[in-house]
Order: sequence, then C-alpha cells, then structure tokens
Amino acid sequence: MPWATAAVAAACVVAFLALGTFTDTERSAMLSTWGVVPDVLLGPAWAAGDPLAARPATLLTSLLLHADWLHLSGNVLFLLILGFAAERALGPLRFLGLFLACGAIANVAGAWVLSGGSAPIVGASGAVSAIVGAWLALFPRANLGLVLPLGLYLEFVRVPAPLLIGFWVLLQVAFSLVDPAFGKVAWSVHLAGFALGAAFALVSRPALARRQRG
Repeated sequence: MPWATAAVAAACVVAFLALGTFTDTERSAMLSTWGVVPDVLLGPAWAAGDPLAARPATLLTSLLLHADWLHLSGNVLFLLILGFAAERALGPLRFLGLFLACGAIANVAGAWVLSGGSAPIVGASGAVSAIVGAWLALFPRANLGLVLPLGLYLEFVRVPAPLLIGFWVLLQVAFSLVDPAFGKVAWSVHLAGFALGAAFALVSRPALARRQRG
C-alpha cells in the first residue's frame, strides 16, 4: 500500500480533529497563526529585513489545516482517488516532495493574488491540485468513473480523464475571474498547484522511466 498518500490523508484528518477540540475563537486564532496570511507573508516584514516575521513556515503548516468537514472531505477524497496511483508511479519520497513543494509554492501564488488580504489561506487544496495535475500528466489516456442518477437508477459511466479534469480547470478559471476569493476559496491556489504538479510529472518522466526499468 502506498504509505505516503495514506499518511498525508491521516495527518489532515488528525489535524482537523485536533482543531475541533478548541473553541471557535481559539480555532480561528489557530488558523490565522498557522495558515498563510497574505498580508503577513508578503507584507512589510521583507522590506524590514526580517523574513522570519513573514512566517514562511505557514506555507507548509497550512496544508494540514481545513476550515470545515466539506473542505477536508473534498481534499481527502481527491487525494485518495488519485494519490495512490500517482505515488506508485512517482515513488513515496518523490510524491511527498511533490505534495509539499507544489503545495507551498501554490500558497505563495495564492498570497500574491490575494495580496493585502488578512484572511488565512488554509487547506491542502493546492497540494491536492498538484496531485491531480501530476496524475493527468502521468496517465493522460486514463478514464475516471462517475455515478450518474438516471431516474430511479444510478448509472456508472467512464469519462476520459482529460475531459473531466479539463472541465474542473475551466471552473477554477471562471471562478477566479469572477473574484479571486469567490466563495471564500483561493482559486488561484488550485490553478497554480495543478500547473506545478503537471510540470513536475512531465519533468520527472525520464527519471520515472529509469526507475521502472530498474
């Protein structure tokens, strides 16, 4: 069993359950402390020559924090559906590097788009979007299953992955054009993560080919 995917999913769930033990006020304070706050990350700390005051560690800690059950379940679901196959192709260490590095850089992109904002960016959405992009680059001819309600019955159909994921990307672009923080979601984080993950997988293809031959 690919352990890295399971470990990341478990860490997100444990972090969410731990936050649930705090009061609403304490929980909001924790999200603001350990989430990426655009005004702090890209604020006056750099001009003052004190980068540590910008709290760069939050680029990673924010990946494990989620605002609510819907936020958590959506990320964990996509992670488990696509993460196992991506990890088998990449290997656990490369998979973890993809998740952490692309998630952190996607958060920087989100902070830049939302510069000046004080609402924290939290969640593994950027990192999971990177997994989606990497998976599509690794398995461009794959299909994804959908369950469609047809009257009183449920029909399972297979849809080409590029079509389904392409539609998802178009939605991210549309919502980001409406408002970068539309629905209190950092859409730019999703787009940046997806692009980074796809690029990571494409660049890694020669190494992956050597790994499979070995």
